[in-house]
Amino acid sequence: MIALLLAQTIAITGGTVYPVSGPKLVNASVLIRDGRIVAVGTNVSIPSGATRIDASGKWITPGLIDGTGQIGLVEISAVPGTREASVQGDTIAAAFNVAEGINPASTLIPVTRIEGITTALAVPTGNLVSGQAALIDLDGATIEQMLVKSPVGIVADLSERAKDNAGGSRAAVADRLRGVFRDALEYERRKVDFGRAQMRPLSASAADLEALLPVLHARVSLIAYANRRSDIETALRLAKEFKLKLILTGAAEGWEIAPAIAAAGVPVLVEPLNNIPSYDALGIRYDNAAVLAKAGVKVALLEPDTHKSRNLRQQAGNAVSCGMTWDQALRAVTLAPAEIFGVADRYGSLEPGKVANVVVWSGDPFEFTTGVEHVFIRGKEVPLTSRQTELFERYRKLPPTY
Repeated sequence: MIALLLAQTIAITGGTVYPVSGPKLVNASVLIRDGRIVAVGTNVSIPSGATRIDASGKWITPGLIDGTGQIGLVEISAVPGTREASVQGDTIAAAFNVAEGINPASTLIPVTRIEGITTALAVPTGNLVSGQAALIDLDGATIEQMLVKSPVGIVADLSERAKDNAGGSRAAVADRLRGVFRDALEYERRKVDFGRAQMRPLSASAADLEALLPVLHARVSLIAYANRRSDIETALRLAKEFKLKLILTGAAEGWEIAPAIAAAGVPVLVEPLNNIPSYDALGIRYDNAAVLAKAGVKVALLEPDTHKSRNLRQQAGNAVSCGMTWDQALRAVTLAPAEIFGVADRYGSLEPGKVANVVVWSGDPFEFTTGVEHVFIRGKEVPLTSRQTELFERYRKLPPTY
């Protein structure tokens, strides 16, 4: 649901526009009206009365989309009272949707958006099946105003972490997931019998089994965390077996089987800066995203640390330094995640009719020294202030001490 907060016409003129869906446009304009993009090009007619923003010498891109994290769901990791991303008491929590736990007033939201990130996936954590992820814009006074799509998918964990939720073995993780999927299909066939208690006990609650049905009918994605090659292969096996619409997250050893991932048509959410081996991913390497992209995998980049979501563009810059092309990296933080999350008809590129999430940069957004000059979310310019900038201004000039 999109709530347009401001009815006005804005013209961003004279900049180098990177639509993502097409080639860059030099000395071009982006025209925004009522929260939507109405024109992009070098010969855009600017109506009288439009608010003009001179972007001469600047770069204009779509707002960046972060593919994972708990933005709005966690404030201080060490304080349980500020964490809303997980539900306790059951390893299968498919019915748990994080949306109503999102805090629109989170101080992490302005910290993130002033670095050009305008949209993020809020993801549940913990458990074998963690729950339902929601895509949000990083502006709005209410959850309804922020929501872009809910649910985007149901999150499952096939990484090393999941073993504790299935008796301590990766094989048990796969077996448990298969059992839950089969029980959900059995529940669907025999709802009347279930309601009358005329069938065997099932491996999850009715609400969780019901929530899994859209996944099992490929209407909603299964977002699966998997890093080790064998875990990725297990995820691909499950997706083929149950005809799932799969999104791989992490996929640290994905480069080892990039052709197989590409052949399966499975997109991948990757953190380019992660290069520290662990027993979950001994084969991790910096050029993972580049190798996957070269093999034809649809790749979106992410910053998994919610408190560092602002570093998404640095993740993209490092992906370029490790083999991705610049155009691939820009697409991987804009249009590719929009396509993966099923919102590319509204998000991810600068095209007429799309939601006006637009960023004006002082230069190349993947260069460390580049600054953000303007951020528009749903056609509304958001202030480039956060608690961090306010503290900086407050203490930049200290009173004299005697």
